[in-house]
Amino acid sequence: MTVIVLVVATLGLRLLGAVFGLARFATWRGSAAHGLAVMLLMTASAHFVPPGVTFMPNHADMVAMVPPFVPFPVLVVYLTGVLELAGAVGLVLPATRRAAGICLALLFALMLPANIHAALAGVTLAGEAATPLWQRVPEQILYIGVALWAAGVVGGRDRAASAYGGSAVSEPS
Repeated sequence: MTVIVLVVATLGLRLLGAVFGLARFATWRGSAAHGLAVMLLMTASAHFVPPGVTFMPNHADMVAMVPPFVPFPVLVVYLTGVLELAGAVGLVLPATRRAAGICLALLFALMLPANIHAALAGVTLAGEAATPLWQRVPEQILYIGVALWAAGVVGGRDRAASAYGGSAVSEPS
């Protein structure tokens, strides 16, 4: 589901840039940064949802994902939720996009053990089995790659940014 949110948001935002000339979405990188931010708003929300909510993953589900070797799992879940929200904000601001992308790539890498634990321990999220490892590991690699690419850390410069004399992450206002 998260990959679908990322892809649909990115495509929709890029379409807005192409059709309506919205400068914020004039590049694939800018649209991907905002698409990843939309996905992060969705995933971060689960970190704060009360346990009684069953139509989506909730805080208790997130706590169950934390591997046993990680201390203070309740605090870790709240902290990672806040970091995801901060990363989403950082991605939509061109001045902080590079730092946000790098920090999110690190966060995604650090959260991989929780996803592995959830898959191996049979943790359920909203009553459904956690994403299987064969799917989750490539997804996590995708999120790391998108964060780094959208931030301009990998993949060279955007043509649109170059045309405006900006850096790989700058966009016309």
